[in-house]
Order: sequence, then C-alpha cells, then structure tokens
Amino acid sequence: MKKVLIASLAVTLSAGVALAQELPQKDSKWFTDAQAKIQEMVARQPNTKRAKNVILFTADGNGVGTNYAVRLFSGQQAGMLGSEYVQPQEAFPNLALVKTYTTNGQTPDSAPTASAMNTGVKSKNTMINVDETIAVNDCAGMAGHELKTFAEIVSESGKSVGVISTARITHATPAGVYAKTVNRNWEDNTGLPEDCTNQKDIAAQLIDQMKAGVIDVAFGGGRRHFLPAEVTDEEGKTGRRTDGLNLVEEAKASGAQFAWGSDDFANLKLDGSPILGLFEASHMKYEADRTGEPSLAEMTAATIKSLQNNENGFYISIEAGRVDHANHDGNAYRTLTDGKAFADAIALADELTDDEDTLIIVTADHEHAIAFNGYCGRGSPITGLCYDIDDAGEAHTDEPLKGKDGKPFTVIGYLNGVGSVLKEDQQWTGSRADLTNEQAMDKDYIQQALIPMSSETHSGEDVAVMAKGPWSHLFDGVIEQNYIFHVMNYAVNAE
Repeated sequence: MKKVLIASLAVTLSAGVALAQELPQKDSKWFTDAQAKIQEMVARQPNTKRAKNVILFTADGNGVGTNYAVRLFSGQQAGMLGSEYVQPQEAFPNLALVKTYTTNGQTPDSAPTASAMNTGVKSKNTMINVDETIAVNDCAGMAGHELKTFAEIVSESGKSVGVISTARITHATPAGVYAKTVNRNWEDNTGLPEDCTNQKDIAAQLIDQMKAGVIDVAFGGGRRHFLPAEVTDEEGKTGRRTDGLNLVEEAKASGAQFAWGSDDFANLKLDGSPILGLFEASHMKYEADRTGEPSLAEMTAATIKSLQNNENGFYISIEAGRVDHANHDGNAYRTLTDGKAFADAIALADELTDDEDTLIIVTADHEHAIAFNGYCGRGSPITGLCYDIDDAGEAHTDEPLKGKDGKPFTVIGYLNGVGSVLKEDQQWTGSRADLTNEQAMDKDYIQQALIPMSSETHSGEDVAVMAKGPWSHLFDGVIEQNYIFHVMNYAVNAE
C-alpha cells in the first residue's frame, strides 16, 4: 500500500510540473517560489533523534498580530516594503497555533502560561507551578500541590539549565522555570503575607535553585529583589528586602560569578560555572534605550557557550519580556524594536547550535489587544500612518487614509489603553487629534486606543509556536499551551 501511495504522489507531482509549463503565470516569481516550496515540503523528513538541548524562546505578548507587526518593522528597517520579510523563526519548518486560556481565565496572565509550558498542566491566573485546586494567595494550602518543572526534570538527568529575561528575572515568565508560588507578585520577602511559611519569595527560590544545581545561568533585571533595603547597588539604587538577606552575596559565596553591567558581563568566564547577572534594579532597558547592559542576543550567546561545556546538554528559557511592557504602554515603536531584538537572539541561537541535536521552540505566552487599521497600501510605515493603496503600482500612495472625522490614523492601534481617544470630562466623550506621520513614528508616540485604561490589556487569542530540531514535527494543528512541555519532555527522552 505504501508503494502505491508513493507512486501516486510521484505522478501527482510530475503532473503538477507539466501543468505549470502550460500556465500563463508559470514565470511569475509568486508562482515559481510556491513551486520551490512544494519541492521543499515534499523532501522534508522529520528528525526523530533524541534532543540533547532544548531552547524555549518566549516573546512575552508576541501573539500572531504583534509578530506580524515585528515582521513589517524588520522588513522596513531593511529597506523593504515589509510584508515580504521573513523573520528567523518564520523559516522554521514546523508550526502550530496555541490556545492560551487558563483554568480560570479566558484571557491569561504570564504566570499560568509559563507554568503550562514548564510543567505540562494548566493552572490559575497569578499562580506559578502550583496546581489548579489551590486558590490564589493560599499559602497555607500550597504544600503538596507544587508541580515539578522541566528544569528540575532535566537537571536530574545531568543537563544544565539557563534562564534569561529582559524583564526582572523574578517576573512571571522566567520565574516559571524555577519557582513555585500562589502569587506571582511575591518577588521578595516584602510581598509575602506574615503567616506564609510554606513558600519562600521568588528571588530566594532562584538562589536556592542555583545552590541546588538546578539553575546554572540566570540573566535579567530585578536586582532590587535580591538586596537588603539598606544596601545601595552599583547604580546607586537601594534594595527592597527587609529580612536582611543579601542574595547576591549568597550566590557569590556559593561559587557563582556575578555581573551587574556590560563590563562585568564581558569579563564572565563561560566555562560552565554558575552565573548570576542582574543588570537593572527593575526591568532591563528597552532595546531602543539600551546602554550599559547586554542585549538579549548577547545574553543568549553567553548562556549557550557556557552551558555547552556540559556534554549532557542543556535547557534554556529565553524571554523577551519587554515586548509585553511596551504593548501595555501602547508604544508600538518599543514593542517592535524589542521584537526585532528577540528575532536577532533566535538567529544567533540557531547559528550556535546544531539542528540535529537541538530543539528550538519559539512562541509567546499570550497576545495583546493590538489592532491593524484600514486598507493600507504596501509599505505603509508600521509605526506610522496608514497610506492609500496605489491602484497602478506596488508601494502605497503618499495620501494618508482618513476616518469619517477627516483625520488620518495609524496602522497600529489598540482596543484599549492609555492612548484612548475618549477623555474624561462631565461624560466620556471622544475626538481624535490630527496627526502627521512624523509625529506617529516618534519612538515615544502612544498609539490611539478606544477604551480608556491605565494599562493596555492582554487578549485571549491564539499565539503561534514555531519549531525546528528533534521532534519539532510534533507541533501541528491547534494545541493546548501545556502541550509544549510534553513535546520538550518527549524529545529529551526519545529512544
């Protein structure tokens, strides 16, 4: 039967090639590119080797819509119209859509989404690596309901583990790699209720996991959560801890190298020994504003090079955390520059590893209430105004499209956020400001939104997962978010 199917496929393909010779569109680049893609897909074979290494890339808040905007931004920065640009992860061979809801949330936050990817089960909003039977904040009831993480599993099998974020390293997504808590906001001891004795704060848990050999490299922001309130850090900012613990000193005393700025980072020994890098008191700087600290790509490269010293392999979780924050602020420019930095880190990780033994997964934890306006012509600047379609050409005309109020609008907007066109007076009333493209493309411009909110919100729509390497073909169709863990776990244990 198999031989019959193969023969039938060969006949079908040859018939398709013959048909192409007769079609008037056969010489179109669109046509020939698609024919080449067919041949690529037919030749593709799944990699069923055991994964020595796993790298999980998560751009926080980088759903299908935000990813689309980053694609156009990156292409336009490269001198293209934008839509034709291919991001590194978009060239990966395997793809699925991911359902991001949680056990109690149609729209998730980053805590349970990180938990799903690191433990294989869904849980409640606000909680990290604790099962769904426990209520948020129920510290007393948490004992016995903690979940085992992928980092703990692979560490027991001799692999090294790294966690990277441009947000605070104690923030929800990176904390999902190593912490267990009924409230993601308990980043240092000041957040813990006085009667909470069943868990430590998140920063303390990271240091415990480093001492235990579960976490080997940790890079991110959040230095304030590791230092006592009476201690001033290298940048003149004080810590927040009131328990007297200096967790940076504890990490160093246990043998970890420590870095707080780009110079320290550059001097790190990438020999497989433990490393703690805390580059800001709170979140790391946006890529557009970055000074004195490493980029996401640089942290990615350093972690891979260090953990490659382990012949048993590694697991690295890498988060572009500030894509999410700029979306919350309604600031498209910083969203997209951090999105491009995320793609640069993916490209470098791909370059530094081997497809034969490294499973690379690229996804997002959730999407935002981002929207794309109007019938924009090709090349309309993604951070600027929506220009009309040129019926006689390819690139847009120089005429901005306008709403019924006679005013132009940007390509990107938000359903809600701080840029709301509604203003509070005696009643909520609305009007939009007249706008030039130069104003819209300023890096500090806040996109227009509809519903007034102090911070733009997440959305509950699907995100994508793109993957390459061993067993990446298991990503297909529409999947639950917790399935990502199961692919990783299967890949590292495959016979």
